[in-house]
Amino acid sequence: MKRILALDGGGIRGVFTLQILARIEELFRLEENKPDLVLGDVFDLIAGTSTGAIIAAFLSWGLSVRELEELYITQSPKMFAKGSWAQQWKSKYKPEAIARFFQEQFTEKDGVTPALLGTRRLRKLLLIVMRNGSTGSPWPVCNNPKAIYNDRTHEECNLDIPLWQLLRASTAAPTYFPPEEIVLAGKTRLFMDGGITPYNNPALIAVLMATVPRFRIEWPAKRELLHVVSVGTGLARARLPGKAASDINLLDHIKYIAPALIGSVAAEQDLLCRVTGDCVHGSVWDSEVGALEMPTLLDAQEQKFTYARYDQPLDTTHPKIKQLPGGQAQLDNLKLIPLLQELGKEYADGHVRKEQLYPRTAGFKPCPCSVTNA
Repeated sequence: MKRILALDGGGIRGVFTLQILARIEELFRLEENKPDLVLGDVFDLIAGTSTGAIIAAFLSWGLSVRELEELYITQSPKMFAKGSWAQQWKSKYKPEAIARFFQEQFTEKDGVTPALLGTRRLRKLLLIVMRNGSTGSPWPVCNNPKAIYNDRTHEECNLDIPLWQLLRASTAAPTYFPPEEIVLAGKTRLFMDGGITPYNNPALIAVLMATVPRFRIEWPAKRELLHVVSVGTGLARARLPGKAASDINLLDHIKYIAPALIGSVAAEQDLLCRVTGDCVHGSVWDSEVGALEMPTLLDAQEQKFTYARYDQPLDTTHPKIKQLPGGQAQLDNLKLIPLLQELGKEYADGHVRKEQLYPRTAGFKPCPCSVTNA
């Protein structure tokens, strides 16, 4: 059986994700009786977008969740370092600070040589999602050595790109950080945040990359042989302000459009996973279709993978979030870290169960804790 871990984008709300991952790591340690087990030992492919890409890379590197959480808490002020007023008209934060952090963390064992995507220090397959702003295309990049663009003889071999650059690119959220320049075959391309691709929730693209023959991984697509765990950063539904339609202005539209599109596409990716897979956990998708926890489009024997989705609304519907200025957990508000830790742990304790981390066997009947309305 193969396991995929897919991690959403969402800035500092990745701290919420880490609480769920800590619970998953704890359950695997207990089940395997290995107190030092890390998620890089368990999952065969770890996919991430933006902040999810950072978490995915560190987990693939072999860090425990608690080690990674410590990095988030101590290093976030450095990563979100504001530039001068002259610089801020281009981007809110300095790219040099976050780039330096990635450069320091992802080196070969000598501590100096930059680790490339093809480094042997990555324990498992790593998928990082970004957008090629120069060509206008999504760019899901994996260290699979059999991939077409990972051929060492290819002039644009992705395995030769420094890992730190790929992470800088995947986290280059527009207005927050400028695009990252990567030279491919002598041409400079501009890469941007993976959140502005269809894969801010990278679960489906991870499944496709693992199973579609063209990607050259070719794992079997059967629910008893492929298990997918997808973790969000706290769902933040975009909502128009409580005004009359005639009072909605250009600024209201600007603030609304990008989050609305990103959230809508991410929700669709989740829906497609539930329809083609076997959903063993997930909140109610909407009031009409429910959680889609039983076979919906495909019969049980036709389902392509087992799927567990963990996420919770962190917008004006949450009692602790509505008290915040603006009523939403902004992706760069470092003051939210203690609240994100609290809410994430509370959610993980109430929702993550051992049986959800394994494909369900023949004749399985969901119990009340298997599928819940978060």
